[in-house]
Amino acid sequence: MSRSVFLDGNTLSTAEVMAIASGNAKLEVSEDAWSRIVMSRAVVEDILQSDDVVYGINTGFGSLVNTTIDSDKLQQLQNNLIRSHATGLGEMMDKLSVRAMMVSRINSFAKGFSGVHPNVVQQLIDFVNLQITPYIPRIGSLGASGDLAPLSHMALTLIGEGNIVSDEGELLVTRDVLTENGLIPIELQAKDGLSLINGTSQMLSYSILSLDILNNLLPIADVIYCASLDGFKGSITPTDDRVHEARPHPGQKIVAQRIREIMKSSEILSSHANCDKVQDPYSFRCTPQVHGAVYEALLAMQSTISIELNSTTDNPLVFPDKKGNSHQIVSQGNFHGEILALCADRMSLSLFELGSISERRMDQLLDPKKSNLPPFLATNSGLESGLMIVQYSAGAALAELHGHSSPRTAFSTSTSAGQEDHVSMGATACWNLFQACLRISEVLACELLIAGEALKHAEHSPSPMVKSLIKLLRNISPELDADRSTSDELKEIALNLRNGSWLARIEAENFKLSR
Repeated sequence: MSRSVFLDGNTLSTAEVMAIASGNAKLEVSEDAWSRIVMSRAVVEDILQSDDVVYGINTGFGSLVNTTIDSDKLQQLQNNLIRSHATGLGEMMDKLSVRAMMVSRINSFAKGFSGVHPNVVQQLIDFVNLQITPYIPRIGSLGASGDLAPLSHMALTLIGEGNIVSDEGELLVTRDVLTENGLIPIELQAKDGLSLINGTSQMLSYSILSLDILNNLLPIADVIYCASLDGFKGSITPTDDRVHEARPHPGQKIVAQRIREIMKSSEILSSHANCDKVQDPYSFRCTPQVHGAVYEALLAMQSTISIELNSTTDNPLVFPDKKGNSHQIVSQGNFHGEILALCADRMSLSLFELGSISERRMDQLLDPKKSNLPPFLATNSGLESGLMIVQYSAGAALAELHGHSSPRTAFSTSTSAGQEDHVSMGATACWNLFQACLRISEVLACELLIAGEALKHAEHSPSPMVKSLIKLLRNISPELDADRSTSDELKEIALNLRNGSWLARIEAENFKLSR
């Protein structure tokens, strides 16, 4: 791990989060950020020396805001907060999502508005760099007041409680792991516990993981479309740049440009340039409009996540007095995850649309009346079913995507005796998006398998980029010569589509697609 990523609270990228979370980079905090952390902590210490009563420092929490806590009980207050809020349910978060959550929390502290003690930040840094992964149940956040329950499970381990997850997935005693790594439990001071758990870090984690998949998946989805287009002997006339200048949505223009780039030098395309087909079905003709709209949702998501990743999202915020402002501690609502929730819901709906048009292209290729290809692309139709049930599986995955397209943000509940009376359900929305990313990769894998088999019947060669993709496909899934189970093949194809390995390979062999 020779590479270091310096967190300054302002410039962290999602790619850097993934590098740190996957163990490919070391995390450090910049000197400027440390200075800001120390300066904001000094404000908290000054308040403790005064008689001021300030929420989050010497009061109760939520609807208990009006309860003042004696100074000799402030450490107990923070520990009680962490223990009582560690109430997670459901399955265990995986290592990558937990580590991404921790990195985003550290970067939020690096902005210097949290008032958290530097020892807390250093303990988190050590956990990340030593690859110590807290046990965190996934369910428990309402997406407002921050991701309280998940982050509380994380915070428990910093004080030597809770559990650590081994590389093999076993639960270990936290104190034993700390001792093995030369660490000791930290002692939480005033505001530390609240700062640790009051933020959008779990929402961000699943958003970043989803974005990592989609940055790979959406460009290669256009290559898969082009494989289907060549297999169907369709036209690229609808991608004419004049068409898209007449309706210049950015995503639509980029996808049309990609298709023209990918289809360049396709012998199949030129072989039927003068055929008597008038128009292709919508699932082929309108791909720039549909894929383009999905891509615009991704571009918006990239912007939203970048801003959120470099934001402070706990409450209250600490603003060291540089300009004579009287209020250095401000209670506010940056912990509310509405922006991430709506972003995730939009993207989940978009992925259903991407899957829907993909499944329609499969239907066109498998139906001999539409494609002039063998029924279901079977070698011996009737005796064999060919790829008939691949479409069924795609349809089943699409049904799940339809469920994922239902907005999670459209539900709120009042909590904490009405003090916290509107929540975003952002953690649920972002987890839902992550699941949708897995399903759409499977739908696209089905389309690719069918398109590859359709191309077997072509008399001419597809475009070079499509040819590169089909070559990768054939390393996993040979051409059909008889019926066989393709389940394991489809799952491996889906994995290669979403992890970016195939996209990187075909771009290295050909050219980088327009972004």
